[in-house]
Formats: sequence, C-alpha cells, structure tokens
Amino acid sequence: MPLYQAIVLAVVQSLTEFLPISSTAHLALAPWLLGWRDPGLSFDIALHLGTVAALLAYFFRDWLQLIAQAFPGARLQHDPELAANPRLLWMLAVATLPVGVTGYLFKSYAEQSWRSPLLMGTMLVSIGLLMYWADRRSKGRRDLSQLSWADALWIGLAQAIAIVPGVSRSGITITAALLRDLNRPAAARFSFLLSTPALVGAAVKETLDVMAAGGIEPAMRPAFVVGTLASALTGWAVIAFFLRFLRRHTLRIFVYYRLVFGIIVIALALTALR
Repeated sequence: MPLYQAIVLAVVQSLTEFLPISSTAHLALAPWLLGWRDPGLSFDIALHLGTVAALLAYFFRDWLQLIAQAFPGARLQHDPELAANPRLLWMLAVATLPVGVTGYLFKSYAEQSWRSPLLMGTMLVSIGLLMYWADRRSKGRRDLSQLSWADALWIGLAQAIAIVPGVSRSGITITAALLRDLNRPAAARFSFLLSTPALVGAAVKETLDVMAAGGIEPAMRPAFVVGTLASALTGWAVIAFFLRFLRRHTLRIFVYYRLVFGIIVIALALTALR
C-alpha cells in the first residue's frame, strides 16, 4: 500500500470519526471513488489504534478523574463539571452495553451487505436531517453535571445504531444528547468519552483476529505505522477543534455537508446500477 494512500485514509478516518459525518461511509467510499484497492483489516487496525490514541491522549485527565471519583474517597477533581456527577463512569459503562450487543449480533452485516453506497448515502441524508432538527429543537440547558441514567441509556442506545454505515457514531450520539437537552459541548464531550470503550474493544478484537491469521504482512508494516501516527495526530487536533467550535457554533455546516455528500453518493450509486 503506498504511503500517501495510508496518510490520506488516516486523515479521512480522523476527520470523519470525530466530526459528525460518518467515518465508516467515508472509508468505505474513498477507495471506491478514488479507484484504490481495499487496504484490508490490518490497516483498519492502524486507523482504530490511532483514533483510540487520540481519544485517550485528549481525555486522559478526564478518564483519571472519572475512574477516581467513581470510588469513595476520591481526591482527583480537575474538572468541576465532572466532579458534580460522580456516577459518570458507571453511566458510561451502562451506555456502552447496547453497542456491544449490536456489534456482536450484526457485525457481519455491517462489514458486508450493509456497505452499500445507496444505503450509506441514504443514512448520510436521513441522519443529517435528524441532526438538524435536534440542533434547532434543543435548548441546551444542561451539562454533564446534570446527566441522568436515562440520558446515558438513551445516548447509548443511539450509539448502537451507528453500526449501520453512514450513520456516524458522533453524529447520532450528539443528536441524541441534544434531544435530551444537553448543550453542544457537553453532548460532544460525552459522545467522545462514550466512543472510547467501543473503539478500544474493536481495536483489540481486530488485533486478535489479525494475530490469529499470522500477523501483519511485512509489506504492510510501513503503511501500518504511518497510518497509526497520522490518525492519532490528526484525531487529537480534530477533537480540540470540534469542542472549541461547538462553544460558539451550531451543527449546521455538518448537516449541509452530509446532505450534499449523501445526495452525490446516492446519485452515483443509482448511476452505477443502470
């Protein structure tokens, strides 16, 4: 795999994983649109490892506080918003369960029959419209200090839908959080924290699958290293940008992007079927 392709796909992964525009759709469609070969499972691991590294690096202090304050006698409280809700770690654990169940039941469909350009284009448009409605409807009166068990479970159920290509994990979970009246930065922050266990689990499983199959081929190792580093660095920058962006702006620009890109994908898919 050429290194420039590894860099391009890693940047696409990081941009689309953390922005609400669907990484699965973009990574599946990019080789199709550009005429590149599918890089295979070993490169998917590189992208997932980079994404996980970006999340853990950016939210490292948050995770330390969440873990510490979940047990009696905690003293690590760098963020008052998190400190006001000591049950957040357990809420994240419960909210992660639905995506684990759907991943176990429907993983083969998500990796094969559901990777249809027509389905992905349709989901890009439909979830974009739902995101627009939620962004307009939400009053944004609550933050993570006021997150309830019902909120966490609702957002966790929404994350389970992200197994369908084109939905977007961050897009659907931020939308669900907005519908529960969380403000935009809190919605995105909880979305990123919630995505971490799922992405760690996916990376571990894929790594074990590749190791069982004989490991990474020598020819793929340079692309693997470059892809992991590019994904991690780009991912950290995108998280920082997106959280700052949401303090002053709506999700409208991402809605417009989803609608335009989705319509283009649908049109190309219908043309290819003729």
